[in-house]
Amino acid sequence: MSPPSLDFRNLNALWGSVVAETLVRSGVRSVVVSPGSRSTPLAFAFARHPGLEAIPVLDERSAAFYALGMAKRDVRPVALLCTSGTAGAHYYPAVIEAHESGVPLLVITADRPPEMRACASGQTIDQHRLYGSYVNFHHELALPEASVPLLSYLRQTLAHAVERTLAPFAGPVHLNAPFRDPLPPLDDRGVTDAFGTLVDWDVFFAHIEPPAPIRSLSEIPAIPAAQRGIIVAGPVLTADPAAHAAAVGEISRRLGWPVLADGVSPVRNHAATPHLVTRYDAILRSAAAAEALRPGFVLCLGEWPTSKVLRGWIAASGAPVVFVTERPDNRDALHGATRRLVVPLQELARGLPESGTPGAYQREWAAHEARTRTAIDSLLEREGALVEPKAAWLLGRLLPAQTPVSVSNSMPVRDVEFVWPANDRGLRLFFNRGANGIDGTLSTALGVAHEGRPSVLLTGDLAFLHDSNGLLAAPRFRGSLTVVLVNNHGGGIFEHLPVAQFEPIFEEFFATPQEVDFSRLCSAHGVVHVLVRDWAHLESLVSTLPARGIRVLELRTDRKKDAEWRKQAFASAAR
Repeated sequence: MSPPSLDFRNLNALWGSVVAETLVRSGVRSVVVSPGSRSTPLAFAFARHPGLEAIPVLDERSAAFYALGMAKRDVRPVALLCTSGTAGAHYYPAVIEAHESGVPLLVITADRPPEMRACASGQTIDQHRLYGSYVNFHHELALPEASVPLLSYLRQTLAHAVERTLAPFAGPVHLNAPFRDPLPPLDDRGVTDAFGTLVDWDVFFAHIEPPAPIRSLSEIPAIPAAQRGIIVAGPVLTADPAAHAAAVGEISRRLGWPVLADGVSPVRNHAATPHLVTRYDAILRSAAAAEALRPGFVLCLGEWPTSKVLRGWIAASGAPVVFVTERPDNRDALHGATRRLVVPLQELARGLPESGTPGAYQREWAAHEARTRTAIDSLLEREGALVEPKAAWLLGRLLPAQTPVSVSNSMPVRDVEFVWPANDRGLRLFFNRGANGIDGTLSTALGVAHEGRPSVLLTGDLAFLHDSNGLLAAPRFRGSLTVVLVNNHGGGIFEHLPVAQFEPIFEEFFATPQEVDFSRLCSAHGVVHVLVRDWAHLESLVSTLPARGIRVLELRTDRKKDAEWRKQAFASAAR
């Protein structure tokens, strides 16, 4: 017997259906497909397999980030499929982000057969190792052939490819898949069907199953019970944010050390973590406080945080660092006196002695935190003007529990770092911090929200416009996404850099002002647009989220005034 998903109408159809069946048995549940001719055999196989959700997205660049968002949310491999030629090149930014952020992504690019390459054949480029060193594994599949050895090779290669998206660390994998004509499932008059009767297909697929997690476990070194030790909880991709936060909390409890939690760390949204510090960026802007709080030991969990102030303070301290990660590559951009520890946090917590007692150093951090948090909260509470940081602060206070929140790069993620409140409502933050660019912001958020809880995206205007083709997915999007669009008519982050003093070149080439009518842009895609009048209006719009659809809440601000507001506000808080 054969699985009902196998298609014996012709050779390409059989080949494609073996790919689809293997992916499903290996744990893949979703594939994002962009239209094209050469990928026809796989597109048909994916669309008709009952175990796969095939999502059509026109723009390959948007499609790749859509898949990236889905894979981030579930920490499960998501497949991508496109046709030959430059289609696969549009995946490149998302592939880089998947590599840097550790996101399991299986990229399949269809291709012309060898005889059609390097001869000016249409829609043909060199796709061999298209993504260079940014993939965990690259392989060009053989041309389809109706033979048990070749189909066994196909099955095992696909299973291995899925495993390599997860181990030894998560990341993208690239398969290049050549096909000869005929590409559609035209009936070959029983030739392939006859071959199909020669194979026991149940036995053929019986051993394929989702890969088991592979853990690299280092011997846990002795971490000194230093009286001036800190824990830095950086960004991390995890399927269980509560468990991650609990492990961080247990490490803090055993060591008696304060936890400096990045704005997008799960720890900020599970505030039961002991000794939690969230306003370190403002605290460390005071030279006196920075010197008084100089650490003797640093334990970094995950990645280094967003805060440039914090990173610079750690680097200047010269303190020894233990960098805890589950990735085998070098993640320490500070190049300090660092030892890398490859171990799950739960294992680290269990391996620490019950010896930590909070001392004077931890109490000093707690006092600074209480004063600075009160000062910043008071500033924001009183602020009636539409200043950008208050949008992030309000979202952290008002969104329903368990809301997934995507945050774009540039100023939004920094505002989250500065003012996102500690809370215990399990808000789950998503971000593309691997390559630190604004690529694919909207599409990633749509992927996070697809078939999930009502979600929110906090983004600037340029990041939204850079990925506005993501709105093409609106008719097929199944979920709810509220976009809080901070429109400051340009790149607000550049106002904080030294280049801002060099007018008139700065305004045109760095701030890049735009005058897009977002209401018309949204209308063209059938998306709801609301112009936010004031803070009370925003509060009413985000306290309860719609069950489905996309809506854009536009918050118009003044980037130059906001830049000055931040400087004054955080200088005041640091004092």
